[in-house]
Amino acid sequence: MLPLSDEDLLAAHVAGDREAFAELVRRHRDRLWAVAVRTLHDREEAADALQDALLKAYRSAGGYRGEAAVTTWLHRIVVNSCLDRVRRRQARPTVPLPGESAEDEGRRRPEPASPVIDHDTHLVVRQALAQLPEEQRAALILVDVQGYPVAEVATILGVAEGTVKSRCSRGRARLATMLSDLRNGGNPAGHDDVSGISRAGLDQAGGRSA
Repeated sequence: MLPLSDEDLLAAHVAGDREAFAELVRRHRDRLWAVAVRTLHDREEAADALQDALLKAYRSAGGYRGEAAVTTWLHRIVVNSCLDRVRRRQARPTVPLPGESAEDEGRRRPEPASPVIDHDTHLVVRQALAQLPEEQRAALILVDVQGYPVAEVATILGVAEGTVKSRCSRGRARLATMLSDLRNGGNPAGHDDVSGISRAGLDQAGGRSA
């Protein structure tokens, strides 16, 4: 017997099957978790965001109309949950502990673990990625790190494909600027040709070889 499709599982959940949603989560949790942890750069926050998103998906499944794939629908809910947390965090910046500098606080904050080729490059890329505007960061994580097609990312984010491409382009340019020291050994000369390292670094941040 062939396994049920995602759509069938969601329909079964809405119809009252108590196991269907759990099976749907088991299928896609790893990729949803990867998006959450790379968007928030904090495993505890990512876990909370993912839990909130899955609870929302569980409760709102009856509103799914099939305009997009179930995985796309789930990713949209997870990304929105993460971006909500980013906005709240920006509105209420964390205060370092007494006697602790902001730099120390940044080191104390847990970082997501992933296989890397060049640890130093990987760390710097993650830090640079975290400094991008939230819209650019989400687009880059979904397109360059997770490898989703632009059309699907547009559906996840609820924007036009051209907007996704523009956000990725601007995000890569910002990353290239921030990562220019890596390519040039601290020498600002040659700054106009550093986009390659941002793409390679994003591959490492996603656990993929460049």
